[in-house]
Amino acid sequence: MTEHSDTDPIRIAFMCVQNAGRSQMSTAFAERERERRGLEDRIEILTGGTHPADHVHDEVVEIMDEAGFDLSDRTPREITLDELQSCDYVATMGCSTLDVGDVGEDVDIRDWALDDPDGQDPDRVREIRDEIERRVSSLFEEIEDAEISSP
Repeated sequence: MTEHSDTDPIRIAFMCVQNAGRSQMSTAFAERERERRGLEDRIEILTGGTHPADHVHDEVVEIMDEAGFDLSDRTPREITLDELQSCDYVATMGCSTLDVGDVGEDVDIRDWALDDPDGQDPDRVREIRDEIERRVSSLFEEIEDAEISSP
């Protein structure tokens, strides 16, 4: 991993195929973590999909609302290879159809292998949400330890 100066933000991308469920939940938790840790000017967050849906899945909007997040106004978007190549970390959501091999060796790619919440019952969507929250928090801990706190 490359060293970062105070002016060079760390870029994290959360991606999946539709950008309508797991990656949207991850992004919301990452935005909260960034704010809680006071890292707004140190960490840049991207999200997108390879084939974005028209809207965030209804069950995801509902279950995230329970946790205090309003995703109703978010729109899935396409993420480009150039965007991914500019990132320090890329978390994929377990979409086996994603090919991130062209991203390059300088990007730390994590496959979180999470179930798709689309069409799942509310309890299962909550389990997926809670697992995403844990993974995002762990990723931020790791980034702080490795890149922000180090001299």
